[in-house]
Amino acid sequence: MADYIYLLENRLSAAQRAALLAVRELAKAKSLTLFLVGGAVRDLTSGSPVRDLDVVVQGNALKLNKDIEKAGGTIVGQSDLGQALFVRFPGSVRMEIGSTLSVTFPKPGKPVHKPATILEDLRRRDFTANAMALSLNDGSYGLLMDPLNGVADIENRQLRLVSNYGFIEDPIRMVRAARYMARLGWTMDEKTQSRYETGQQEGYISALTDFPRGYETEEIVHEEDPLRVLNRLEAEGWMKHLAPYWTAAKVNVAELERLRETQTQLQMQGIHPDPAAANFPLLTAKLTPKELETLKASFPRKGFVTEIEALEAESKEFATQLGSKLAVLPSTSWKMISAAPAESVLWTAFSTKSGQLQAKFKSFYTEWPQVRQKIPYTLMQEMRIVKELPIYEELLEKLFFELMDGHLQTPEEMKAFLEPYSPPAPPPPVSTRRLKAAKAPKGRAKKVKVVDDAEDEDLDLPAIARVTDSDDDDDPTPDADPDSDDDSGSDSDSDDDEDMDADEPAPVKAPAKAAKAAPPTPAKKQAPPPPVNVAAVKSKPAPPPPAKKAALKTALKTALKTAAKTPVKAPVKLATKTAPPARAVKAVKAVAKPAPKKAVPAKQSVVKKATPKKAAPPAKKSVPAKKSAPVKKVPAKAVKAPAKKTPIKAGKKR
Repeated sequence: MADYIYLLENRLSAAQRAALLAVRELAKAKSLTLFLVGGAVRDLTSGSPVRDLDVVVQGNALKLNKDIEKAGGTIVGQSDLGQALFVRFPGSVRMEIGSTLSVTFPKPGKPVHKPATILEDLRRRDFTANAMALSLNDGSYGLLMDPLNGVADIENRQLRLVSNYGFIEDPIRMVRAARYMARLGWTMDEKTQSRYETGQQEGYISALTDFPRGYETEEIVHEEDPLRVLNRLEAEGWMKHLAPYWTAAKVNVAELERLRETQTQLQMQGIHPDPAAANFPLLTAKLTPKELETLKASFPRKGFVTEIEALEAESKEFATQLGSKLAVLPSTSWKMISAAPAESVLWTAFSTKSGQLQAKFKSFYTEWPQVRQKIPYTLMQEMRIVKELPIYEELLEKLFFELMDGHLQTPEEMKAFLEPYSPPAPPPPVSTRRLKAAKAPKGRAKKVKVVDDAEDEDLDLPAIARVTDSDDDDDPTPDADPDSDDDSGSDSDSDDDEDMDADEPAPVKAPAKAAKAAPPTPAKKQAPPPPVNVAAVKSKPAPPPPAKKAALKTALKTALKTAAKTPVKAPVKLATKTAPPARAVKAVKAVAKPAPKKAVPAKQSVVKKATPKKAAPPAKKSVPAKKSAPVKKVPAKAVKAPAKKTPIKAGKKR
């Protein structure tokens, strides 16, 4: 379905699509279902050029003649028996509008038609390749109906009869088969070929009636290569039954070939005439006037006969206009040729003897089209004149005609001509992302600086001060840094590496709460160390990464919360300088960049009992600056040294 929608939109000419649209709207207004049938569907499927359009409606098509004329069509003939109208639409579009009918043959060549559905209509046709239909109705547009598998015969390039008695019932089908084989180069399948030969021998053609005889005779003139079809029909012996006085010997072959060359030149410039009217005088060049009149009288499309007779007069009128002063400029001549009826242009270009007109047509074929190569597409792009502009196509035509007339010679003149059509330059884009990116380095530098300052301050703080700060976790006042707990609980696995004994608390450096900006690095969670009163490891390693430092803080907090159960009236922040322990404690190996001072390699060692020192004078507890609520001041008292030694695991940084 989608494939045929694509074919309908791309394989048909613009004039054919416009004609189909007009008929679709007409059928929709009359509540009639409409289908594209016959040769048009066959040609769309096979890839051949679509010469004419055949449509059917489920109803009496003869009642639509007035509506079709209102829609822009011209009725050129009709068939009362088959309830069909022959219509010409603008753009040289031929269309046959019929009714969906079933047919029976009481006698050979004597059909009886009755209204029927579309499927019944397809089953009464001649060949399976023609027994297909495409829906043109809303909701099923492009739907293919192929009850007899005609697509397979099209792929095999074969003609196969729908009915085994097809040639007996309607002998004109034998003539039609020969015409299709001459045009398409197809063959008949084995059974159809056998019945075809039998029909020739038995003389089925004797039952031929006048209407199909005249219809097939006219179709020869409408062929793309009428001489080839005429030769084939004559060779098969059918011309003596159609028009015995008309043979290939009566054709002006040389002029017919020259007409085809002229038609090809016009098609290359976008002019697509219907050559049938121009073909007729050349195909019948050697017929007598009486034979000529007899032949015209047999045609069912009387409007086509009128076109043949009016062609010469219309061509002379067009030649007069093209040779007048109104067509002095090349652009004027181009417009006049493009706007005139295509059939008149074809016959004038073929038959004129005027040197002036011949020169103009020669320029129309060769010289003037080359001007399109001079159109400055690059300059138009630079001036923001692109295809999206509504005036783009119109501007191209104006520019083409100005170049054709020689009014624009230099790039400066072209630019001056295009300047009024150039749209203003768009304002520079405002990008908020670019502004954020410019501020980002400052913010990052600021955060790094805060972390570094906090680390420097931590290195100068005594361990006991950090111990007292850790007791603030029990304070009902909310911590100013809610992330400090989260940042510090992730490196406790290093506590299991070594065990150390300490007699008295030693200074421990507290992690700075200002290190909030540093992203936490998650680590493996291990069981908390045994509870101790105060554990201290004094060392001055290089500042580790913020994540490791935060992990140490979590380990210390966990231990100190347990030790806080011992009744201590008030934490005391000792003086900055305290007595060093008796023996050096194992230095923690730094993972980050080396500090200015040389770090001591990490070794396993046990801290031995140190001589207890006197505590510094008590001091008041200092409230952190980040606390939002004031802390109640408590008189500071000295902290008693623990009587019992408690081992503590020193955190080993990795």
